[in-house]
Amino acid sequence: MGSRMVRLAGSSQENAVKLASVRLVTDDLPTLTAFYSTLTDSEPVTPYGSGDYAELHTEGGIIALADSAAVKRFNNNAAVAAANRSAIIEFEVDDVDAERARLGDQVATWVQEPTNQPWGNRSMLLRDPDGNLINIYSTGH
Repeated sequence: MGSRMVRLAGSSQENAVKLASVRLVTDDLPTLTAFYSTLTDSEPVTPYGSGDYAELHTEGGIIALADSAAVKRFNNNAAVAAANRSAIIEFEVDDVDAERARLGDQVATWVQEPTNQPWGNRSMLLRDPDGNLINIYSTGH
């Protein structure tokens, strides 16, 4: 991942914006952490030593997971667990079909089996244990 910063219109060097992570709020941190650990094939990190927050570091960015109790304590109860129906979390892989086989019964809700898209990607859709929509895709098919 490069260090290039995106600049918003009218922003200066001091105000450069860099996407740090996507944080998902959950009522079942152990289950969601295990799911994303399997999905990303990475070990969770708990940088603050607490049992209410975990991170999965991927090549493209960080998936942060927070217990809803932590959001209530530290973020003014601003997010509601398992209530997202507008975002799609996307992961690029080399082989969608191999990922489908690898994930097999680890996923409870398959939304779309591997499909060739008109723009050349091959993708599949699934939901994580909290219902967040995930697109796993590969390019050039």
